[in-house]
Amino acid sequence: MLPIEEIAAKLEVPRSDWVPFGEGVAKLRAESAFVPEGQKLRGKLVLVSAINPTPAGEGKTTISIGMSDGLSRRGKNVVVALRQPSLGPTLGSKGGGAGGGRSRLEPFERVNLGLTGDIHAVTSAHNLLASLCDNVLHFGDTKLDARKMDFPRVIDLDDRSLRDVLVGLGGSLQGVPRETRFDITAASEVMAVLCLARDYADLKRRLARIRVGWTRDNQPVYAADVGAVGGMAVVLREAMLPNLLQTHEGTPALVHGGPFGNIAHGCSSIVQTRYALSRADIVVTEGGFGFDLGGEKFLDIKCRLAGLFPHAMVLVATLKALKYHGGVDVKEATKPNLEVLKKGFGNLKKHIDTAKTAFGLEPVVAINMFPTDTDAELKTLESMVAELGCKVARASGYANGAEGGLALADVMSDVLANAGEPKPRFVYDLTDPVVTKIEKIARTVYGASGIELSSQAHKDLARVSAAGLDQAPVCMAKTHLSLTAESKLGGLPQDHVVPIQSVRFSSGAGFVVPLCGDIMTMPGLGRQPAVLGMDLTDAGEILGLK
Repeated sequence: MLPIEEIAAKLEVPRSDWVPFGEGVAKLRAESAFVPEGQKLRGKLVLVSAINPTPAGEGKTTISIGMSDGLSRRGKNVVVALRQPSLGPTLGSKGGGAGGGRSRLEPFERVNLGLTGDIHAVTSAHNLLASLCDNVLHFGDTKLDARKMDFPRVIDLDDRSLRDVLVGLGGSLQGVPRETRFDITAASEVMAVLCLARDYADLKRRLARIRVGWTRDNQPVYAADVGAVGGMAVVLREAMLPNLLQTHEGTPALVHGGPFGNIAHGCSSIVQTRYALSRADIVVTEGGFGFDLGGEKFLDIKCRLAGLFPHAMVLVATLKALKYHGGVDVKEATKPNLEVLKKGFGNLKKHIDTAKTAFGLEPVVAINMFPTDTDAELKTLESMVAELGCKVARASGYANGAEGGLALADVMSDVLANAGEPKPRFVYDLTDPVVTKIEKIARTVYGASGIELSSQAHKDLARVSAAGLDQAPVCMAKTHLSLTAESKLGGLPQDHVVPIQSVRFSSGAGFVVPLCGDIMTMPGLGRQPAVLGMDLTDAGEILGLK
């Protein structure tokens, strides 16, 4: 691992613009982190997204890092701009979110286990607001109705027993008894606010708008109404500043923010991305889960709000995932099967078509390689992609580091060399009715025949309108495993209808959240969670973290 001074020097970041935060990590100072509106940004933006993954994911972070290392090896001035991993999945079912093998962030253990405490700060700020709400309920200093307070608490762990809880039990001194829930911190609206705010002033404006509940006559109550804004902003002061790290091979990396892609908008912070574009010629970033979720939200929400748009795009695919979408289970998907591969190719084809027709992007397909891949299957996939008029490259950064990312880096270099200024194109207009926005996403991105709103969703839409969010972006909450709302319907399902069970709104973040079916905002641990394989030696070495 290189000294952080050398990493900062690669981005020409002066010593006065950052402070050390332990070995190999620095935090930017606010004076440099918040790039002023109107400042010309020098870099070209590359979005990395993927097909619908298997439950284990398909390696967007590994590809993002490997391609960045390959570009750096070719002498390009590049930075990879990524989200911070959540501790819940790290200790739970998926393992860490900082890449792997030779294509990973460093210091690897710190990235996966809290880094500079940003997610902890989001957790604390969120729960501070919840605590203040319960406090005013206890003292009767508000019109907030305890039965209509729907702002949860959060924790950065997987814990199914906290999905529905009772609080305030034990007598009159213990608060007002009521039902509530815990979400995972990555689903917190405070996390979304952190990632969409431009600076401290914008942060406070957005925090003030967070709706925590309703009065008895159904008027919204906001964080500002319970006096929470100043304290929350204080807690989030350091968390608003991006973290400077490096890849395993010494490429500069910026890590900041971590909203989930299926429940939230799935993108790292606007502050981080704008700063990266002010310092590097090429910025590689990613959207959470598949292109139907994190990719669409990156473009329709983050890019729209940040005034950005990618110059190029990568779609990550694996043979395993394509065969999984062809109808076999994950274990069988590691075995050679050309017919199943061809059947599952429809999922990749749909995402390519969406990128081209809905957003005007020409995706480069990156095949993330695994030891079980056969040359015959790889050539078949390359041929099918080429028939669609897309560039394709194999990538093996996990095993081979920068060398494994060179083929993809060379293709991307050619694409960027011929890329003009991007012309933003979105699935919907902000002036569209909310239902129209939802339907456009369902039909255009998911390939659905339509949507079906529950009676609760109709009631919720009236509240969205009353809150003044008719012209807000839409952040769809849907399973990441399928183009449909059913996690087990892989491939390219036909004539499916997207059910809208309810509609929440995040007034601080500034978007509307339709829930497509039962969406879990608090994951549970599996039978064999990853944490059972972890340990700490007497010398302080961490074992088993992947």
